Amino acid sequence: MSHACWGIFRESTHSPGRESDDTEILGLTGKHLEAKGFQVKLRTADEVNEIDDDRPRFVFLMCERVDVLSRLRALEVSGVPHVNSPRAVHNTYRDRMIAVLEEANVPFIRSLLVSTAERPAPGPLPVWVKRGDVHNTQEESALQGLAERRIPRAVIQPHVSGDLVKFYGIGAGGGPHREPPWFRWFYHKDQHLAGHALDPRRLARLVRKAAAALGLEVYGGDAIATATGELVLLDVNAWPSFALYRDEASAAIASYLALRFSGGRR
Repeated sequence: MSHACWGIFRESTHSPGRESDDTEILGLTGKHLEAKGFQVKLRTADEVNEIDDDRPRFVFLMCERVDVLSRLRALEVSGVPHVNSPRAVHNTYRDRMIAVLEEANVPFIRSLLVSTAERPAPGPLPVWVKRGDVHNTQEESALQGLAERRIPRAVIQPHVSGDLVKFYGIGAGGGPHREPPWFRWFYHKDQHLAGHALDPRRLARLVRKAAAALGLEVYGGDAIATATGELVLLDVNAWPSFALYRDEASAAIASYLALRFSGGRR
């Protein structure tokens, strides 16, 4: 058995406009792991087909294609630890995430899963139309456009007014206030901030609850702080680019992975 750990890049088709940022965070995490004494091999998603010839010690991954996740799932079942687990990554597909969060009683934006072929009336406008599976986005995302790209299902969500917040989290455990072990949030750029009240600890607890339900250990996403003080969770995704916190986050992820893959967990 190889003693190398695999780091698997996200597919370029799954990070339009973010390819460089995604590559950077995985590469820096790998360098921090090497500094801790681990042997690291960085691979593309397509290179996962070579599993049978070179079994890794453990895997840290950003890839999202279902066929790749299925191969990694088989490897995980055979005893090779993964972060995030392939199942958790698959849970971030919107059609699965809606059901998982509902089952776990995690507050989430009202989301209607529809067939792009049927093109139903969306209800009160304005709404957001998103593809029903992965999080990669295109400028043209109306139902007809999704149907023309052979994307069978879409998610329709109401527009929620308020301040758009982005967040990052690392770790599967909880802090003293039930927040993730490592958590950062910030206001999305290019918006007019209304300055609505926002309780960071409340946001952190909501995010951790969602991540735990999905099975995520390295994650990010978006939420809205509304005028009434409500927090509306819009999206949760697996291993984002951590662009504004890349250096800090890559070191924190590597420390978490070193502990996680040596048998510990926090």
